[in-house]
Amino acid sequence: MIFETIVTSQAKDGRIHIAPMGIREDNGFIVLAPFRPSTTLNNVLDNGYAVVNYCDDVRIFAGCLTGRRDWPALPSEKVPCVRLESALGHCELKLERIEEDELRPRLFCKVVHRVSHAPFRGFNRAQAAVLEAAILVSRLHLLPWEKIDAEVKYLTIAIEKTAGPVEREAWGWLMEKINAHRALLAQKNTA
Repeated sequence: MIFETIVTSQAKDGRIHIAPMGIREDNGFIVLAPFRPSTTLNNVLDNGYAVVNYCDDVRIFAGCLTGRRDWPALPSEKVPCVRLESALGHCELKLERIEEDELRPRLFCKVVHRVSHAPFRGFNRAQAAVLEAAILVSRLHLLPWEKIDAEVKYLTIAIEKTAGPVEREAWGWLMEKINAHRALLAQKNTA
């Protein structure tokens, strides 16, 4: 089972990186599997720590995929990193071992500290649609347009029926990204 979260990591020079990432649990470890190359992978390998943020603000997921990565953060409590200020909870991790892979190494992390900050009220359908659209945006270079169009058409139903202002804003960012990618491809095909 994969859980969609936001992972914060920190470079040696102190720069913070915020990225959406599916995580899983395996025999008491939290497993991160960032693609190569990635800032998250470099940061965790360099300093050995990360924080998993459990969030219900889907703008953070959409924002990270559309160039909006400046989200308020606070120092974490036990590891040299930060957590998102808006996180409902967070889990501070220490890298324990690595399973190498050319595309996606698996980073097995020990939970050092886990904290709940606010109750989770559940996702509505629009939030789930934004998460699915964010995953689509992260794979625009891999998927055929027919698949992207079909998914967006289906996900739009949930947005139209259940979205609030936050979900509509996040959806708008993702649709801008999809449309810009489509326009770029069309331009390349006519050149």
